[in-house]
Amino acid sequence: MEEKEPAEPSEASGWMPFPAPLIPIVLVVGAVAFLYATGAIHRNEAQAPQAETCTAARDVAARLKPLVQGEVAALAIASEPQPMPELTFSGPDGKSVKLSDFHGRDILLNLWATWCIPCRKEMPALDRLQGERGGPDFQVVAVNIDTAKLDRPKAFLNEIGVKNLTFYADSKADVFETLKQSGKVLGLPTSILVGKDGCALGVMAGPAQWDSKDAVALINAAKG
Repeated sequence: MEEKEPAEPSEASGWMPFPAPLIPIVLVVGAVAFLYATGAIHRNEAQAPQAETCTAARDVAARLKPLVQGEVAALAIASEPQPMPELTFSGPDGKSVKLSDFHGRDILLNLWATWCIPCRKEMPALDRLQGERGGPDFQVVAVNIDTAKLDRPKAFLNEIGVKNLTFYADSKADVFETLKQSGKVLGLPTSILVGKDGCALGVMAGPAQWDSKDAVALINAAKG
């Protein structure tokens, strides 16, 4: 009869140690697996709030799609609204204003410059839209991005009789560059409809008759 070999300590205890030469490899693999797992958790944690932030905006965007016609036919409604990047510019008193300061209301963010002829042409319509629909739940936020002759924008607005728009400016054009990097802006003028939750609902590249019936119907629908 063949003599049975004594049981290895691991068989008795239920734990099987790795051979000594493999221990360094096992430690490295384990460390990599740990880092990957924790990294995935952090990525999921970071992405989850962003995905949840614009849940309501998706419903608003779907409601707006049938109204993209006529004077606002060029408005590109977002299929998956995303949070706007944080933007900072100057208010009429020169103090810093953040885009997040407008959370809780719908806004039409418009970037313009005095050297942009289409910008100049649509400014009176934006002023009338603010006068007709501006209030605690909606505001036209027109940000001038002239980087030279900084007295010119206010002079231009006074010249055309703007009386409803608050003057916002970014003399370094950082707002334009930030939105350009995020793919939301290619040129001027550009208008972005932003929902109450800070998510971009749609982008208009070029001018529009913002006080038209089509535009007003769109704004009213966004307000709900």
